[in-house]
Amino acid sequence: MRTRTSILASALVLTLAAGPLAAPAFAADAPAPAAVHTEPKGPDAEALAAALAGLPDATATAALVRVGGTEGVWRGSSGVHDLISRRDADACARFRAGSTTKVVTAAVVLQLAAHNTIDLGESVQHYLPGLLESGRSHVPFKPVTVRQLLNHTSGIQAGDGFGDTFEEAYAHRFDTLKPRDVVASAVAKGPEFDPGTRQHYLNINYTILGMLIEKVTGDSYTSQATRRVLRPAGMTSTYFPGTDPRIRGPHNRGYQAVAWADGTTEFVDVTDWNQADRWAAGDMISTTADLERLITTLFRGRIVPLPQLREMFTVPADIPGAKMSAGFERFEYGGKVYWIKSGARYGYSTVIAAPEDLSRTLVVSVGSTDAKGESMNPVVQRISLAALKESREPSAPDGGASVFRV
Repeated sequence: MRTRTSILASALVLTLAAGPLAAPAFAADAPAPAAVHTEPKGPDAEALAAALAGLPDATATAALVRVGGTEGVWRGSSGVHDLISRRDADACARFRAGSTTKVVTAAVVLQLAAHNTIDLGESVQHYLPGLLESGRSHVPFKPVTVRQLLNHTSGIQAGDGFGDTFEEAYAHRFDTLKPRDVVASAVAKGPEFDPGTRQHYLNINYTILGMLIEKVTGDSYTSQATRRVLRPAGMTSTYFPGTDPRIRGPHNRGYQAVAWADGTTEFVDVTDWNQADRWAAGDMISTTADLERLITTLFRGRIVPLPQLREMFTVPADIPGAKMSAGFERFEYGGKVYWIKSGARYGYSTVIAAPEDLSRTLVVSVGSTDAKGESMNPVVQRISLAALKESREPSAPDGGASVFRV
């Protein structure tokens, strides 16, 4: 399918309208390529165009990409709107943004902390008494702080869903699983580890943060997230669907590749799906333009005041191997530190990334045919690496190729 791209070669100063796969995510630093000074800096248009070529294929049906920042801008899309009509993918389409929702949730919590409505060092048990108590668990929960929920060091185990396989989940795709029931199933298992001693990325932490937001504000999560984050960032095409299984407005169809016993593979349409159980951890529907607005307004301190914003650029120093901060994950590539968030719902994979100085921003949405698989979608990986590569930067020497590991 034809790839549609555009590039602005000159540096661009972004003007804002107002004011880094659900787990597993990027899990390790990639080795940096040899340092070579080249001019001009900016997105590598050739590498990006090549990364988008060849869609649809067995792993992805479409890709939408926005690279921005002060060093330059590149836009591209490839693939198809659906596998029946095979018309070109809509470059401005909405999609399920998955765990990039956590960036919004973290921003709401940090803004409330800035207003002294929430104390990040206070315990969940203080704000939500009785929530972490279960007659079925023989191991009591030690105090879990709000900060430990934000950076996934709480020790609370994962909650239960509608099943462990795609087939089980698909059979319940129009049913509603309430977030409170997910939390209850997690609490019943008891703690996985003492709070603050390990880091384990799980949706449950942000599901509880959604409950915390509602408790301290007396308002719905959706209302607070919209008023405190979406509206100030100018994210006019982003919304939270609740129990509505549809994606409202223009969108490309999402598919899951299902292998059958006879050796054939079927691409099952998974576009319509009730995501209510993901809630504050992953049910947001957005666009690449809106997610770019989110990361730029956020990193410029226009949503969360700078003192609290530091939480998004801070990983626990006393936990070996810790990578996750409040809402983001630290990833080092080419000698530069990026803060990234990935997200994945059936049919859709998303990545957002930027360094603190916003010299390079990335938003990519891919119609992944195995978005919840154990490894990163290869199209997402090659686009992300191409997007972070400097213009005219030579390839890494043999044996030093940079890869994302999950």
